[in-house]
Amino acid sequence: MSTATLNNLARLHGIQSSYVDVIGRRQTASPESILRGLQLLGAPVRELDDVPAAFRQRRQELWGRPMEPVCVIWEGNPPAVELRIGAADDDAAFSARLMLEDGETREYSGRLADLPQRRTAEVEGTSFLVKRLCLDESLPWGYHRLSLEYGGRTAETMVMVAPKESYQVEPGGRHFLWGVFLPLYALHRESSWGAGDFSDLEALMQWVAGQGGSLVATLPLLASQTDLNGDPSPYSPTSRLFWNEFYLDLARVPEFAHCPAAQALMEAADIQAHWEDLRREPLVDYRRQAGAKRRILTVLAESFFASEGPRREALDRYCREHPLAEDYARYRAVGERQNAPWPAWPERLQRGEITPGDYDQQVYHYHLYAQWQIEQQLGEMTEHARRSNLIWYLDFPLGVSGDGFDVWRQPEIFVREAAGGAPPDSFFTKGQNWGFPPMHPERLRQQGYDYLIASLRRHLRYARLLRIDHVMSMHRLFWVPQGFDAIDGVYVRYPREEMFAVLVLESHRHQAQVVGENLGTVPEAVNQAMMRHGVQDMYVLQYEQNESGAIPLRPVPSTAVSSLNTHDMPQFAAHWTGLDIDARVELGLLGGEEACRLRDERAVLRRRLVDWLCGVGLLEENTLDPLEVLEACLAWLGRSQAPVVLVNLEDLWQETRPQNTPGTFLERPNWRRKARYSLEQFENLPDVVRILRRVDQSRRRAAEEE
Repeated sequence: MSTATLNNLARLHGIQSSYVDVIGRRQTASPESILRGLQLLGAPVRELDDVPAAFRQRRQELWGRPMEPVCVIWEGNPPAVELRIGAADDDAAFSARLMLEDGETREYSGRLADLPQRRTAEVEGTSFLVKRLCLDESLPWGYHRLSLEYGGRTAETMVMVAPKESYQVEPGGRHFLWGVFLPLYALHRESSWGAGDFSDLEALMQWVAGQGGSLVATLPLLASQTDLNGDPSPYSPTSRLFWNEFYLDLARVPEFAHCPAAQALMEAADIQAHWEDLRREPLVDYRRQAGAKRRILTVLAESFFASEGPRREALDRYCREHPLAEDYARYRAVGERQNAPWPAWPERLQRGEITPGDYDQQVYHYHLYAQWQIEQQLGEMTEHARRSNLIWYLDFPLGVSGDGFDVWRQPEIFVREAAGGAPPDSFFTKGQNWGFPPMHPERLRQQGYDYLIASLRRHLRYARLLRIDHVMSMHRLFWVPQGFDAIDGVYVRYPREEMFAVLVLESHRHQAQVVGENLGTVPEAVNQAMMRHGVQDMYVLQYEQNESGAIPLRPVPSTAVSSLNTHDMPQFAAHWTGLDIDARVELGLLGGEEACRLRDERAVLRRRLVDWLCGVGLLEENTLDPLEVLEACLAWLGRSQAPVVLVNLEDLWQETRPQNTPGTFLERPNWRRKARYSLEQFENLPDVVRILRRVDQSRRRAAEEE
């Protein structure tokens, strides 16, 4: 068996046998890694000797499909579907039926011989013709189903008709926007119970609007099972379809005003003492706070289900609009009865065969009621934001926990024997294993992207600006098979055009704009696709400094959301002073010599940036003071053509502790650190107000100079 045959089989299944790494070197995957990747994708190979037969079988399988599972028609392009038919069927009559998303049907018929021919192919002794079936010019945007019959054969495909570019948000007619970033768990007011909630987020949005800003960005707020797995990461949710009741404001739940038992419980001395303890803690205690909130929310749910009325009808409507909600509530109730993640449940429950005796009805009611209340509070917050021309900028995570609801409910589209990750780079020299199961690209297509569409809709229903985490995953994702080191993973390709069509179409349907996180080593094809489809990219100043050239920073593109850093990076003051280098040494990620080299490089970058900022009039004094340099950098971003400038609020009071240190779990308090100041405190800090005022002025100046 030749290496070429193995690589050809890998290509037919979407595996890249090699890739170009972060410093431009071509890296080749080992035969063992490729073989395991093929097995995970369903190829009939147990050992390398099976590859030649599997290659022939795969070619026959692909050419034997009269149509691909999905066909994309971009607006403005000829509406046609490509057919692959055996040459022996060319004389056959055909009939096709296109069912539009709204239920309308359109019929097509004729002889295959009369269809335009694109090319021919000879595959394993069989001749094939590639033809085009032309459809109506007036096809509406949407997800349609095309069925085909000819010569005793049938086939079906999803036809996606989508605009070429995503929706563009311009609230209040402004083109040059700015906003702030702060994780909701870190936000707190004097009345908060230890971590932020939806009312705190609404208050922050109002304050930002008062400073002239237009948006607030947060991390994902999705459902979590911290009580079972101890992982508070917002990037490892149990589901991308449901929300975390941890962020509910219980006093705003409608039943609270009419429930003396819940009111008395909230005012009870032990509960009040509990809240005081949680407020004083510098870190969020998810389990304690969620447990205290649950006591009150359980009383509210019991009060609600004990009576009938219009509110019960509203819950019924919610369940009809969200058909998986009851499944989710049952899943959570079973998990609590079993006191274990679903892979440890009895086999019958793992398969989803649940009966009422498998869970407590009260717990089921609690989870159903909690999700309904979240939807109501998110809807109220979103409506308030729309009336005020404000934008909620939300993050769409790349994956979900393998122990969570989505993988339990739809196991066929996830590959649990592998994990998403990243190949080695200058920071993670041994690669990364992110722990979540990747989605199977072919099964996603066969499903018609139902899961991806539903997940995006859950977010776009409320967020008007959605950041797609690791947007490269719409092109390819690094898979690390179980038992393999991250350095031995392989890249698996995904149907880029189909996934972009879903993203673009949903952005228009929800009048929301999308941003792709394209930091690090990203193939140019991904950036080109983002530009082609109007998906904004990201410009992060920490990534854009250089040691040579007349200007120490790459110019800010007119398509980018710009910022100084991200949640996975050191705060500005820590980066400026080199504290992040010290932290990497402490964690064993850097040796002494490498740390010295990085400190020397950082000193050169600091000096170049300060000299340049002084030269362009953004920095009055030649100083290395981090706050003054930060203010000048933000003013420079504000004067750029970037459509959005995002300010990390913690940078404005020179925070040096990160919210997350990639590559760590228990070593650092990731996703738990509260902001040093409450909203009432930082909204009156002179440095905060002054810097945001300057950002606002620079944005207005950029708009005037357009």
